[in-house]
Amino acid sequence: MDILKTALTWAKDELFSTPLFVAFGVVFILASVGFWQLGKTDIAKAYVVPILVAGVLLIVIGVGLYANNRSRVNTFETMYQEDPSGFIASEIERTESTLKEYQTVVFKVIPIIIVVAALGLIFFSSPLWRAICITTIAMMVVLLLVDGIAHSRIDDYNKKLLTASEKLQKIIPSFFKSSLKVVATETLSKTASTATPESIFCSSNGIPS
Repeated sequence: MDILKTALTWAKDELFSTPLFVAFGVVFILASVGFWQLGKTDIAKAYVVPILVAGVLLIVIGVGLYANNRSRVNTFETMYQEDPSGFIASEIERTESTLKEYQTVVFKVIPIIIVVAALGLIFFSSPLWRAICITTIAMMVVLLLVDGIAHSRIDDYNKKLLTASEKLQKIIPSFFKSSLKVVATETLSKTASTATPESIFCSSNGIPS
């Protein structure tokens, strides 16, 4: 039950952190409205659409992740009760796959996008393109911030799953050994209880009983 508690804690922590995407998305949308209403310069007006798009994307990401993790909270206990070893194995596979995605997307692709957007500021002089580049950098920073914390959590969760799996593998063989000992003891006791003096005499003299 300890690993179930760990799994539920991880999922609930994700439920707390994923709304951060929504919160940042709302901030971006409010900033877009502010630039739309108060922007006087060309660069200020150019921010309206890019920041609005980034805000909507962050909200969509946050809502999708929240719904996904919410379903996990509701199903984890049932899955564990039905098959503890199967639950641990499936979670190990899922977390390891997610960690690989983090290593590729969060720590490689996103930094590359930030570098490309930063270079765009050098090569593009139009207000719209500069607004797009700066908005892209801001959005990628938000993704790095939230997903960096999420990566740390799921990495810790994966290590606890591996530890639980090792403990379970040690318990199962010992359980089978004890079961075999019980069966052997019961067989010997039944054999001893059915052995009568007549059957013993016949057996020793080769006479069918």
